[in-house]
Parts: sequence; structure tokens; C-alpha cells
Amino acid sequence: MTPRLDFTSDIFFRDPPKAIAGLRMAGPVVATRFPLVGEVWITTTHDATARVLKDSATFTLRKEDGDVAGLRWWMPRYVRTIANNMLTMDEPDHTRLRSIVDEAFRRRAIVAMEPRVRAIADGLADALFADGSPADLVQRYARILPLAVISELLGLPDADRPRFIAWANTMSSLTNVVSFFRLLFAFRKMRAYLERQLQIAREGGGEGLIAELVQVEREGGQITPDEMVSMVFLLLAAGSETTTHLISGSVYELLRIPGLRDWLEQDWSRLGLAVEEFLRFVSPVQFSKPRYVRRDVELEGVRLKKGDRVMVMLAAANMDPAVHDRPETLDLARKPNRHISFGTGIHFCLGHQLARIEAACALEALFARWPRLGLAVDPSEVHWRRRPGLRAIAKLPVVAGVPQADDFLDATRSRSQPNTDRPSRSGEAARSPAM
Repeated sequence: MTPRLDFTSDIFFRDPPKAIAGLRMAGPVVATRFPLVGEVWITTTHDATARVLKDSATFTLRKEDGDVAGLRWWMPRYVRTIANNMLTMDEPDHTRLRSIVDEAFRRRAIVAMEPRVRAIADGLADALFADGSPADLVQRYARILPLAVISELLGLPDADRPRFIAWANTMSSLTNVVSFFRLLFAFRKMRAYLERQLQIAREGGGEGLIAELVQVEREGGQITPDEMVSMVFLLLAAGSETTTHLISGSVYELLRIPGLRDWLEQDWSRLGLAVEEFLRFVSPVQFSKPRYVRRDVELEGVRLKKGDRVMVMLAAANMDPAVHDRPETLDLARKPNRHISFGTGIHFCLGHQLARIEAACALEALFARWPRLGLAVDPSEVHWRRRPGLRAIAKLPVVAGVPQADDFLDATRSRSQPNTDRPSRSGEAARSPAM
């Protein structure tokens, strides 16, 4: 019998390995009820998850009539427009849109952005306690960094970042049908804003990924105006939300287990391995979008019927003992690390490089500036948003501790001196195992 789990509860988010282990005992694929989605099959093993993600002909994001799994008939048109993006498309439309954004990304050279990302992180770390202590690391640091990076990458005005933060907070509050209706107003404003920015780029060009997308469009890229809006929305939202919770979740674990932080601070060249393990252990994206089963099929010994819906549980794949030794343990030196946090198959995360760079820069900048950073509350008082499918710390109050004057001077001095023996963080990320 499948255990009844509340996928939005603090009990689940505080200790996912325990809940997932109980779920996996019911089978590799189990039937359950998921918030906002309803009755659905979910995968509990790495192999079942990988098969669903890779077999995009059998497990599709749309019905034969084109309806997107998870969208309801009563949702406004502008919501359906925003949802009509690469993440909800099957072939051949997925490849058509992916090729357009891939071309724009190639022109921007993501890896070359690392120094700029680090500079933004340094500035935010310096200002963490500008409004007093304790400070909420989620709102003061983890949320602002990826939003600042992606808005700069897109070429959006700096002055508009407060509205991005407000929109991101609204999206993070999505927990049920009631909060979804509150989100509708924000979606409408976001769509209108992005339409204006695209029009500005079409009329006057500019710098950033939006201008690059418009140029690809001019050169014959097959994309409709609505698809362009949803593309930019996806880059802005997905390019910041999940990284926010990767950063805050990683900091929480390092503050909760100081020995891990000490091990990392002894040699920052270990950071590439650590980020991969945070991706696996924190698993900010817990579930994929629901998919339709297009034909009767057997998945890991479980019979699924045509028309059934299935969601892969990325967090469960990342905790599968058949793939990971002692998966319930946070091992920053884990190698190899076959996590599946970025997915696999045709929908492998476009922003994986940028997310890795942002997480690495965020952690090093934060602990170099505040080597005695600590939690302002007991770990038991840290809570997660009741957001289904996303492991998101609601608030993370931190204090600076009592840093010695020489600590920050030594950290700054070491950063200013080149170290030819140390591999670059982007190089480490590129060599890290990925599905």
C-alpha cells in the first residue's frame, strides 16, 4: 500500500530521504494524489525516472489534441500563453524552440560570465547585514543573486529588479488553488512587461539575451510572438527561482553541519564537487511536470494505461541507494555523483552551467566575507514553503558572528592573488558527472 504523504509539509521537506525511502518500498512507480495535479503516478527510482524523461515518445507533456498536462480549461489565455514554452512541448516543437535559445546562449558565452557573477555575489555579501542583524539570507542574498544575474543576462534594466523580486516572491507562494488565483494578476503584469521589453529590442536593439533572441528571430528563427514572450518568461523565472533555493538550501546545510563548512573552506577547489552534491541532496526541483502516457506500457514492472499521467520524482532518483552509496548522507566529496537534478533527455536543463556557476560563486563569496556566519535560530525553527514540487526554505535568519578583523583581510588578499594550481570552478563543473 502506498504511504500517504503530504508533499508540501515541513515533515517531508525537513527529511526527504526518510519519506522517500518509505515511498520507494511501495514500488518503483506508485499511484498517489499530488497537489494541484490530482491523481498521478510518480517514480521513486533513478531508472524509472530516467526512462520516463528519455522516452519522450511514450511519455509526453501534451495530449494528442495538444492540451498541456496540468493546465485546466478555466485558466486565462495569458496563463496558457506563458505555459506554452519549451518545458511543456514535445517534438518537433521543442527542438524548434530549443535551437533558437541555444543559438542565443552560444552568443552570450555563459562560462565567461563567472567573474561578473562573482562580483555581484561579493557586493551582495558585503551588504547582507546593511539593514541589521539577523538577516534573512533568502531575501537578502539567495533570491537577489540569480535574479540580478539573469536580468543582466537578458538585458533588462537594473531599476526593474525590485519588481522581479516581488514577482518571484509571488510565484514562491504558490501552494494551492487559492494562491494560484492570486498569482494570476502577477502573471498578467509580467506578460505585459515582457512584451514591452521585446518591442523595445525589436525597435532599437540593445545588449543582452533578449536582443540576441530578437536577432535570431530576424534571421529566420521559427518562433511566434507569443512563444517569444513565454521563452523570455521561462528564462527569467526558471533562471532564478530554482537557483535561489539551491543556494539557500546549501547554506542551510553548511550552517547546520559546521564540519562540512570547515572542510570546504580549507580548500575552495573542492567547490565543484560540493555543488554537485548540493544539487543531489538539496534537490530544489523535487518533481518534473506531469506527462501523459501515450500507450499502454510497463514501467519497471508496473502497468500504466494510455491516458494515465506520470510525474518523475527527481528527489527520489537522487536518493536511490541502487545508484548512490549512503544517499541519505550529505557527502561533499562524493564522486562519481550521478544526480539527475537537471533532468535528462530532450528537456535537460538549458541553464545548468549558469546554475552551477551561481551556486559556487554564492557560497565562496558569502563565507569568505562572513567566515563565522551562523544561524540566528535553531534548525528546528527553519521552515519550508508549502510549494508542491519545490524544496524552498521560506526564511533563513543568519547572524554574522564575531569575525576577527584579519579574517576578511586574509580572504580578500588570497582572492586577489592568482593561483595557477587551482582549477576554475567552471572547469570543475564541466568535468562533473552529468546525465
